[in-house]
Amino acid sequence: MQGSLPETRGSAGSIYVAPSLAAALDALNDYGPAGAPFAGGTWIMRSPIRHEPLREHYVAIGKITELRTVQIGNDAVEIGAAVTHAALATALAGLPEFDVLATAAGSAANPAIRTMATIGGNLSTPNFAAADCVPALLCLDAEVEVSSRGDRERMSLNDFLKARPTLAPGRLLTSIVVPRTRRKTAHTRLPLRRSGDYPVAIVSFAARLDALNRVERVRVAVGSVEPVARRWERLEAALLGRALEPTQAANIAAELAGEFTGRDSVEAPAWYRVNVLPSLVRRATAAALGS
Repeated sequence: MQGSLPETRGSAGSIYVAPSLAAALDALNDYGPAGAPFAGGTWIMRSPIRHEPLREHYVAIGKITELRTVQIGNDAVEIGAAVTHAALATALAGLPEFDVLATAAGSAANPAIRTMATIGGNLSTPNFAAADCVPALLCLDAEVEVSSRGDRERMSLNDFLKARPTLAPGRLLTSIVVPRTRRKTAHTRLPLRRSGDYPVAIVSFAARLDALNRVERVRVAVGSVEPVARRWERLEAALLGRALEPTQAANIAAELAGEFTGRDSVEAPAWYRVNVLPSLVRRATAAALGS
């Protein structure tokens, strides 16, 4: 490694507490595949339970100020990757167009996890299908910034999810940028309380409506049903131009739900995850209209 990094040794190897973003990126670059970022730690700490090996080195980024801030501008909201779910829900509480994200952040897992788990970790963990904030951000057309030593790249969240499994060592998601626009939004989930409040299925919804509640622009995203959250583009196309009505939206969703291939798990069978989607669409559209 270039220079010497102060480290704390533990059973997993070493933990370097980075004093700045530049220092964190340098460390991640130098550690290469043997290193990984560490923020809230709620996923990493349970790696042994999932029979996943720990990395030799971790770079703690949770104390870096620029990664812990939420900047609310006139045109966009920029969220640092180390902002916790609880802090994000609080920061967005007064912004109705962000109800979907505030609800996602404020209902994920349980209160203890929400005070520790970060938005960056929620987006960056490739094997966490039930992440609440991913579909919420997809329906808000969010972009992410990925930084490395000497470089910073912005991409759509959808592109990031595709690239996520193959990101080169030393690259770090540092912020999320969400445009501000007039819209009604809602986040609905069906949780399994016996397994840490992780949801069976998630539907996130955002739409711009005219004076007669006709849909001018719409985004619907589904999480936890398949291994990776995605937008429901065929449902979006079917709703466009119609007056938004929850029962009708649910009926359309029922006709189109067969395009999803649910994931089997010990918590819920694949067919059940798909079958609950229409009811979640109904709840989401009703909540959006109510907002």
